[in-house]
Amino acid sequence: MSDEHRPFALPRFYPIIDASLLARRGIEVGSFAHDLKDAGARLIQYRDKDGTMEQVVRNVARLDVILLGSECSLILNDYLGVAAHTEFDGVHLGQQDLSPKVARELLGADRIIGVSTHNEEQVVAADAGCADYIAIGPVFATSSKADVDPVIGLEGVRRLRSLTRKPLVAIGGITRANCLAVIEAGADSVAVISELLPLTGESARKVAEDFLRLLR
Repeated sequence: MSDEHRPFALPRFYPIIDASLLARRGIEVGSFAHDLKDAGARLIQYRDKDGTMEQVVRNVARLDVILLGSECSLILNDYLGVAAHTEFDGVHLGQQDLSPKVARELLGADRIIGVSTHNEEQVVAADAGCADYIAIGPVFATSSKADVDPVIGLEGVRRLRSLTRKPLVAIGGITRANCLAVIEAGADSVAVISELLPLTGESARKVAEDFLRLLR
């Protein structure tokens, strides 16, 4: 790795609060965040691809209040300018967002920066850059994202693991049934979105507790 930055250890469970998905299910962002925090999540990402800037800022402020003082780190998907003026612990960037280098210059050395990748070339580039962790996927088929890249499968996780020593987050179709296999394939952490909202009436807290128990 060409850029030196502080070591970063990923918790194995990385839940993502997807505002659009919650809205479709009629679930309030704040109550969902409380469930994840109370379950024991230590790293949470907030993602909002459809909301207005006003909605994003309002929810970011709400999450700041809910998680302030807890042991849970909070990551904002994109919105660098918003993150720079909050207590969020870092940002997560896609391939079409501003680069990790720009994010590091804006946010400083102490914030966490993650970057999404979908193939070998992108992983190699992320490994050479200043991101603290690299997300890879989709591992399995997923319904939580509209513009889905090709599925990489468990073999893809193993292959991409060999290209970097940085912490790897696997994302895409991760469930309680397959999360351990993903970790065994080389991922340090699993990002979970849709599985947090099962259609069986289970609470987000109960699902999060299941993941934490399985991944312990």
